[in-house]
Formats: sequence, C-alpha cells, structure tokens
Amino acid sequence: MDYYTLGNTGLKVSRLALGTMTFGNDWGWGADEANARQLFDAYLEAGGNFIDTADLYTNGNSERLLGQFVKETGSRDRVVITTKFTYNAEPGNPNAGGNGRKNILRAVEGSLQRLGTDYIDVYMLHTWDRMTPAQEVMRTFDDLVRSGKVRHVALSNAPAWYVARAQTLAGERHLEPICTVQLEYSLVERHIEFEYVSLAQHLGTGIMVWSPLASGLLSGKYKPSQAGVEGSGRLAQLANSGNPAFDKFTKENWAIVAELETVAKELDRSMAQVAINWIANRPSVASVIIGATKLYQLQDNLAALEFEIPAELQQRLDEISRPQIHFPYTFFEPSTQGMFYGGATVGNKPTSYSQPIVVEGSGMAIATASDS
Repeated sequence: MDYYTLGNTGLKVSRLALGTMTFGNDWGWGADEANARQLFDAYLEAGGNFIDTADLYTNGNSERLLGQFVKETGSRDRVVITTKFTYNAEPGNPNAGGNGRKNILRAVEGSLQRLGTDYIDVYMLHTWDRMTPAQEVMRTFDDLVRSGKVRHVALSNAPAWYVARAQTLAGERHLEPICTVQLEYSLVERHIEFEYVSLAQHLGTGIMVWSPLASGLLSGKYKPSQAGVEGSGRLAQLANSGNPAFDKFTKENWAIVAELETVAKELDRSMAQVAINWIANRPSVASVIIGATKLYQLQDNLAALEFEIPAELQQRLDEISRPQIHFPYTFFEPSTQGMFYGGATVGNKPTSYSQPIVVEGSGMAIATASDS
C-alpha cells in the first residue's frame, strides 16, 4: 500500500480509504457486525490506514462499530479516522444540525463518545448548509484543534468559492487550514474538474474521492433493459429517491459503462478495478474511498492499484466520460486562450509529478499529495 501526505500536512494516509457507510444494516442495506469486522480486518491487513465515517451513517452505528473494532485490535495509533457532521438527527431542534458553532461542538462530543476515542484525526464538515459563514466554521475548527480533540480539519460537498474562502481565512488569520476536500468524483461525475482540481493545487488541499464507482454503477452490476434496469442494490433502491447523487441511470452513463466494460476486458481486470485505478490517478487526488458490503468486493477493490492503464485505453475512458463544457469555462479552452497572446504559444510552468518515495526496509511508500 502506498501512502500520501494529505494536503499540506505531515499526515500519511493510504491511497485507498475504507468507507464505513456500510457498517451496520440499519438502513436496509449494508454489512452486519460480523461482516463489517471482516471488512475492517481485511483492509488493515492490506496496509490501509485511512477510514471514513460520519455521525449520520447507519444512525450512529457506523461510528460505534468502527470504534469497537479499533479498540479490539489495538489499532488506534495506526489508523487515521475521519468523521463528519452537518445532518440533523433530532427533529424539531434546528441547532442539532448545520454547520454553526453550537452544532459543531455538540456533534464532536457525540462522535468522540461513539468512536470511543479522545481525538479525531480529520474532522470534516459534511455538507455546506448555505447559512453559516466560513469564518465561524474555521474559528470553531481551530478551537477544536487547539483543544486536542481534533488533529486536522476538512470540508466536503461545499462550493469551490466557499472552500477557497475558508482556506484563505485560515491563512490570513493563522487558523488551522483545510487539509482535504471530500467530493464525488468518478467516470460518470467529473464536474469537479472545472474548479476543484485547480483549487487543490493552488490552495494546498488534497482531494478525497467518494463514490468512485458511482454507487455501484461502474462495477457492472447494473445493465440497461427494456424494462428499465437489470440489477439490484442500493443504487436501484434509491434511484427515484429524489437525491441527485443516485440519479445515475442515464443514456450518457450507460455509454460510459459499456466502454469501461470493454476496457476492463482488454486489461483482464474487473470494471471496478479499472474505474478506481482511473480516478486514483487523476490530478490532485490524494485518496479514494472504497466501500463494500461483502469481503470479495473489498478484496477486488484493494487490487485496483496493482496495474497501470495504458495510455490508449486511458484516452478512451477520458473521451467517453468527458463532461460537457458550459459558460464560463468555454472561455478557458485553448482555442479561446490563443486570442490573448497574438497567436504565440504560452503555457504555465510544467507541474512535476513525483513518484512515491520508498522508505528503506519499511515496505512503505510516501509522496506528497500536491505531487499527484
């Protein structure tokens, strides 16, 4: 397992993170305690150290199970735990959710208790609430770091302008900076490339990817049919829930799935492995969250970085999945940029992409996320 530093920090995390939204079957899908423990053990055995959860997941049982497994294995110093807050679990109490100081301080205590730990490695805002000023969030984050309850802070599912404002405030006011931004990113969801990749490179935040398999669509378990869709699972259950994150059954996405299947066959790899490999090697990506309900699924995902996708096959995946460009990004295309310089060829200084640094005798490889 290779390890990368997370953003501009000294925190070393594995390129593949274990997602634990599936720990507990409280939501009608997921892994029971015995299966969740198998997933946890297999991930640690493979060298993984980065584990993602949230106070919302499976009504808090994801955090409880994770905390229990960490305690039973004595692995607290080894693992890097990320947990998140924002969503409200107390109907009628508006301050039991959102990103205000009152809820952050309430939520962190609940997570610490459920996880059975006295600190959280990366504490993350789960979703922008459209209300709380960035300065309130960053000041509260900094207080938590100074208190020792939190080591690093992060944002998820927030607009690029909000992330940029938060990171700029941290720099100007000497507050704890954002170490990573957790975002949906996959072959069928590439819109973050318009803003967040450059943001990460310029403001020192790594990108932590969620849903690299598009909720299972890119694993090959679903097929289009005259009746609609063949295949069962979480995506099929939630496709009509009103949540756009699960609105994946489209004509454009089926074309991507078909090309991915062809490429996977040429590589003699599973579709899931190819999809994860593709996303893990995109610019600014520090870590990719993989989640599973069954051990064989996790084992397959963990092998996703054991090969390289040849340039020609990489280009085919790039082309079939390229998102449509809208205003104002049309102005930033090479054809338009040429109008700025009188026909002369002008470019930025090339970026160096370093390989992981092998630590002698450790079996560990480390590189900075900003190099990836």
